[in-house]
Amino acid sequence: MLEGASGGGVKRLIFLSDDGEIAIDADESVSVMQAAKAHGVPGIDADCGGSMVCGTCHVYVLDDLRGTLPAPSDMEREMLEYVPDPHPEARLSCQLRVSDCADGMRFEVPHAQR
Repeated sequence: MLEGASGGGVKRLIFLSDDGEIAIDADESVSVMQAAKAHGVPGIDADCGGSMVCGTCHVYVLDDLRGTLPAPSDMEREMLEYVPDPHPEARLSCQLRVSDCADGMRFEVPHAQR
């Protein structure tokens, strides 16, 4: 794990989109959505700002370590029923903390958001 300038931990997250692989160094104190937005990851629109009401930040968790992430809440599961391109590995990135992710965890931005 890398150390951030503020003394907090930083993890490498990898996003797959039409632009190929985008690797970012994300501060552990934020959500995956906040980190993706801060680094300009295409397709992570987050129209609601992380309020879990729009689904425009959803991603597919590709890593085999996805089972180490906290389970989605009932509200997150319900919201994921309404996103374009539903997928069994879909999560709302606003509900995932970088601190809960494995270093090098991989996410795919759904085609409907690209």
